Amino acid sequence: MKDGLQLYNTLTRKKEPFEPLNAPHVGMYVCGPTVYSDVHLGNCRTFISFDLIFRYLKYLGYKVRYVRNITDAGHLEGDRDEGDDKFAKRAKLEQLEPMEIVQKYTLGFHEVLAMFNTLPPSIEPTATGHIIEQIGMIQEILENGYAYEIDGNVYFDVEKYSETYNYTILTNRNLEDMLANTRELGGQNEKKGRLDFALWIKAKPETLMRWASPWGEGFPGWHIECSAMSSKYLGREFDIHGGGMDLAATHHTNEIAQSEACNHVQPARYWMHTNMLTVNGVRMSKSAGNGFLPGQLFTGDHDLLRKGYSPMTVKFFMLQAHYRSTLDFSNDALDASEKGFRRLMNAVSLLDKLVPTERTDEQESFNIEEIKANCLKAMNDDFNSPVVIAELFEAVRIINTVYDGKGQLSATELEQLKQLMNDFVFDVFGLKDEDSSNIELNAVLDMVIELRKAAKENKDYATSDKIRIGLQSMGIQLKDSKEGTTWSKS
Repeated sequence: MKDGLQLYNTLTRKKEPFEPLNAPHVGMYVCGPTVYSDVHLGNCRTFISFDLIFRYLKYLGYKVRYVRNITDAGHLEGDRDEGDDKFAKRAKLEQLEPMEIVQKYTLGFHEVLAMFNTLPPSIEPTATGHIIEQIGMIQEILENGYAYEIDGNVYFDVEKYSETYNYTILTNRNLEDMLANTRELGGQNEKKGRLDFALWIKAKPETLMRWASPWGEGFPGWHIECSAMSSKYLGREFDIHGGGMDLAATHHTNEIAQSEACNHVQPARYWMHTNMLTVNGVRMSKSAGNGFLPGQLFTGDHDLLRKGYSPMTVKFFMLQAHYRSTLDFSNDALDASEKGFRRLMNAVSLLDKLVPTERTDEQESFNIEEIKANCLKAMNDDFNSPVVIAELFEAVRIINTVYDGKGQLSATELEQLKQLMNDFVFDVFGLKDEDSSNIELNAVLDMVIELRKAAKENKDYATSDKIRIGLQSMGIQLKDSKEGTTWSKS
């Protein structure tokens, strides 16, 4: 087991050594999507970031149980229990049953993440599949005196809870200021306190999704589902809880409150949050008109995009920023990432074409072990993927230097280099060469190279040059050597 991993803990607002409760087992819970519409890029960034964390923990030898929920019930339009149910509203709009909406957008979510080559979670529970667990948890909170029931609605008593626990421990906000600044909203009149939130919501006559409960027919509030499912699959206390930073102020704050009110213990030891997305320096949002879906980013079908970018280019672009940093989308930044990703994949493809030899004293020496150590050091520093990428491009420089005949690698060094790129490019980052499956392209190029070879043997240099120049204009570079002719992307 490797050690030295430091995680930034939102709860304590500092980096802490990672010490799992039951090493080598690790429990990680990440708030999944609310599947009433297409997945947005903010979701993608969060799940790509936690895929990186999942992959690296597995790489270090931990046995990770990664739980990522699907919210398919109980999500109203507002954080303070006001507005319509999002699933019912979408179902009426599309003239479908609510669970058809759930199925449609769950499949779409999985398809998008598959395009980004993320690993599936160990368990992907749904809110509607765990109504019994949520009701049971609400009953315990009621019995412990931290909730109350009014006319079929059950509310969490924030002020009562705050007499014993710190409600704002995750955000460090001032509770008195929050109480003073909370707006009067629909449904607030029957609540005891302005910050109180719904654990169970009474069904209206038109409510489509409803379940029987000790308090009458209704449905669970949004926050209770994650507390119930995380404790079921990871225990009352587990290692990592994550999500987007927008969840910290309300959803995760209320999760902590529910779990402590029920189980008398903090649910997670480490809280981790990904930062927001911006477009040309402006926060990405529908209201700003600068939000685009992953599909639009892939096709370029948006006014703010000059062209489309492949899923791996977008993923590489995201990994070039630390998960806690703001990520700014722009055409120039995406173009640069596209070139960088192609350069990285091109270097990886050249590895099998390198021939090991014993290095002479005059040639540059390469320390592959040092590059690997630097990659591990960066990942152990709160998963610092941008630094790892910089180290990988030092490996790219070595590959190109050797391929151009300006350096040599021993058999051991070449094997170390191959292992380094496989470990971090493919296993940890989850990148893949989007052209590697194009068997037809490889076959055609092999045939063209053979035709050029025949032309040279027949001293038909005009045809040979025409083939070389033509391929070069299409971004294919030929390299002749004593071992034969190889090709790479320019």
